Amino acid sequence: MARLSGEIEAGRQAGPAIDATAPYLNGPNAFLQMHGLRDPADARKQVEYWADMGATSFKAYMNIMRAQLGVAIEEAHKRGKKVTGHLCSVTYAEAADLGIDNLEHAFFAATDFMTDKKPDECPGQGRGQQAVAGLDENSEPFKALVTKLVAKKVALTSTLTVFETFTPGRPKPPGLDVLVLPLRDQYERTFERVSQSAQSNYSKLFPTAMKLEHAFAKAGGMLIAGTDPTGSGGVIPGFSNQRQVELLVEAGFSPVEAIQIATLNGAKYLGRDRRIGSIAAGKQADLFIVSGNPAANIADIRKVETVFKQGVGFDPVKLIESVKAESGSGDVAARRHGSARGWQRSGRARRAGCLRRAIRGTPLTTPWSPSRCSKTRQAIG
Repeated sequence: MARLSGEIEAGRQAGPAIDATAPYLNGPNAFLQMHGLRDPADARKQVEYWADMGATSFKAYMNIMRAQLGVAIEEAHKRGKKVTGHLCSVTYAEAADLGIDNLEHAFFAATDFMTDKKPDECPGQGRGQQAVAGLDENSEPFKALVTKLVAKKVALTSTLTVFETFTPGRPKPPGLDVLVLPLRDQYERTFERVSQSAQSNYSKLFPTAMKLEHAFAKAGGMLIAGTDPTGSGGVIPGFSNQRQVELLVEAGFSPVEAIQIATLNGAKYLGRDRRIGSIAAGKQADLFIVSGNPAANIADIRKVETVFKQGVGFDPVKLIESVKAESGSGDVAARRHGSARGWQRSGRARRAGCLRRAIRGTPLTTPWSPSRCSKTRQAIG
């Protein structure tokens, strides 16, 4: 990841700015790919090691214990790094007292409202969500937690996109056509199953969580936007970022407020708002141009004409088509080149060459257009 980030920053590879989070800080768990922290000393050792390796932040996970989390936060803050968490064993209030910087999934993962919650034990995400689904944004327990989070300057990351895919009656997520066909078919089956789940707790939880996020922000809390492209496979990077903004509007924010949550608020959380996060003279030219007015109609946020990263313009249609050529429409491309392997070699090689041409410092005033890449216009231009 560090090498990829370096290639992007040097302008040799197209891509976003990358903040590489260290492997999860988790307690004893059943995930084969996750290290289970043994004790607080182990938590400190993990933070030290991964900070030295270049990690820019840390994420605590569901089974971490309070003592481990406290030490991890202390060590990360010593090094100028922030700590976020998708928690369960530790409540939001406990994490706030320990100094955590951010909590993932807004209130979807909170276990603060369970009457039988035991210290340092995860009661199960489902049980915690049942308690959250029964909350009222004007209830005293909820307002007390919000007051603490605001006072401790704990941000919340809204990831409505992933939870929408669990909720019956919601529309299909955008961007499915860029998935490889087996994954697309798999998600289509999942979508049908979710749509028929009449007893799903998410039918109540999803609209309730929207109200809670809105109440948190209106009380002065720092709400930032994420997508969490995991779950059942329907959260597609890029497309889901746009959908997240639309869902914030559905939650009660004005279009301008939703756009700020998804842009400037994130930059403020990262401490980079003097350079990015809004459009102003002297700031880095990271922006996109749309055909329409999202401030009046948030759906216009999907009508992207040109994307600029550090002043270099990219054609989003051709970028998306380049992905389709290797994923959703890959079987067609493979036949065109005689074999999947032959298509893979020739398609990737041509696209890489055009990407290198695309990122050679096109001025902001001149959107990038293809040159000497006519054979791959359908891929990247």
